[in-house]
Amino acid sequence: MTSASPRPARSIMVLYTGGTIGMQTGANGLTPASGFEQRMRAGLSTRTDLAPWRFREMAPLIDSANMTPQYWLRLRTAISEAVDAGCDAVLVLHGTDTLAYSAAAMSFQLLGLDAPVLFTGSMLPVGADDSDAWENLTGALQTLTTGQPSGVQLFFHGELLPPHRTAKVRSFGRHPFIALQRNATANETPTRPAALDYRQSRQAVDIAVLPLVPGFSAELLRAVIHSGARGLVLECFGSGTGPSDNADFLAALEQAHARDIVVIAITQCHEGGVELDIYEAGSRLRQAGVLSGGGMTREAALGKLQLLLGSALPVEEVRRLVEVDLAGELR
Repeated sequence: MTSASPRPARSIMVLYTGGTIGMQTGANGLTPASGFEQRMRAGLSTRTDLAPWRFREMAPLIDSANMTPQYWLRLRTAISEAVDAGCDAVLVLHGTDTLAYSAAAMSFQLLGLDAPVLFTGSMLPVGADDSDAWENLTGALQTLTTGQPSGVQLFFHGELLPPHRTAKVRSFGRHPFIALQRNATANETPTRPAALDYRQSRQAVDIAVLPLVPGFSAELLRAVIHSGARGLVLECFGSGTGPSDNADFLAALEQAHARDIVVIAITQCHEGGVELDIYEAGSRLRQAGVLSGGGMTREAALGKLQLLLGSALPVEEVRRLVEVDLAGELR
């Protein structure tokens, strides 16, 4: 059972994965660099208002463009080990390019963890002119010191953002992230299967993401089917429509279903969500075996499939749970 009420942190673990916040200039541009703990301790030496914190440098340090599901599993283990070692809150320092993906993934990978986890980073490195690094770093530590409920959130520019609704929409400035307005499709969180608890073993799986465009070729879909991917996030038009008059496309979807590839439909729109039964063009996707992602973002759908397909559940149970609210992603 996790706590829904805020609890002031007494001991914070800072996990440094790399990213812009600690980068230094190398021969080919900015690159992840070790030694950030010393820079943090020097920069925060006068901040007696913050809860005590420990520091762990992940290996390898990466530009977040190189983030992988395998790294997510290592991050999940590091967070779990920090809590087991007595830390009651965790701050993850992460590059902004895939920060929203990692926060969404961890919100699923850490189901059942009784501690708050914040993700933050910066658009400019520590020491750069007009850098937002110290602002985000100290703000996140202060937020955990004051107290947060259990669960994963993003912290950026003084704002807490939900992991299932957030996307990076700008490559510049102090406000790269927004929380998208998405439709709710669930009213309450049911009892979760024990296999989804954060203590259970996981494996990384291959999942594809395909956006539909006018003239979309079924050959692209067949390439995914034969790629070894176990899941597919299909970015549909509007409320969940696709080229339903294309028999070849529908046949490829049916083939994916027959091969136990789990296909989730999400919307390409920034607001709203998928409701497959409104239009015939959506109903035919449902008939071909496509599942509704409701209001899930690409980041949330990818993270949810990684959890479900990586938990050794039967494929029919995975398909059922896709449309069940597990962590607030459908609310």
